[in-house]
Amino acid sequence: MNEYQNMNHENQKNIIVTGASSGIGAATSRALAAQGHRVFLGARREDSLRTLVADIQRDGGQAEYRRLDVTDHADFKNFVKAAEERFGPVDVLVNNAGVMPLSPVHDLRIEEWNSMIDVNLRGVLHGVASALPGMRSRRAGHIINVASVAGLRVDPTAAIYCATKYAVRAFSEGLRQENTDVRVTVVSPGFTLTELTDRGGNPEVRAAAHAAAEQFGIPATAAADVIAFAVAQPANVDINELVVRPTLQQ
Repeated sequence: MNEYQNMNHENQKNIIVTGASSGIGAATSRALAAQGHRVFLGARREDSLRTLVADIQRDGGQAEYRRLDVTDHADFKNFVKAAEERFGPVDVLVNNAGVMPLSPVHDLRIEEWNSMIDVNLRGVLHGVASALPGMRSRRAGHIINVASVAGLRVDPTAAIYCATKYAVRAFSEGLRQENTDVRVTVVSPGFTLTELTDRGGNPEVRAAAHAAAEQFGIPATAAADVIAFAVAQPANVDINELVVRPTLQQ
């Protein structure tokens, strides 16, 4: 019996993960599958999803995927529907998809501002709007929103990114207060070795952020382990907020 088969059937959960093609999303998918959960993965890069699912299945885990654009509410609803058709009612939603094209405000990179708002905030709202009704009707469920330490402090060149992450934390707290049957968790990673610092934004700022992540960033598995910890808690325990950052990060 391998690690993917050690969980009692009654403890298995049907979990959907967004932004699953790389970084924290991919690491979380692997960690949750290793715990015996059934994972349904979404992202825009279908080739990466296909490879990840094949890896998980080869190791004995249960995983499927569907291409997902979190900025499209209808697409998110269809994603949740597909997950339910494959594995059954969604027990856990991990809203992980995010982008981080950093730049000073005076650069006026408005398209990138809108992209951060659309993916980082509107994507979370679309996920909740798609999964919450079913959870409320079943009086059970867990929503995990991946924010950032950028939702705890504001740094120059990250004003818009921080604004989206502050908004995710505020929204999550309101969602928690409105629901006594659905658990809500915010996970806020610090500098993490992912692809977030590889694309978009001001080139000099991007290079500096990438260098900082390379210098002392934590692996994506650190955030994945925190998410898996929250999922593993009993139904009457709601881990509301978890912050995981490199020891060297202020």
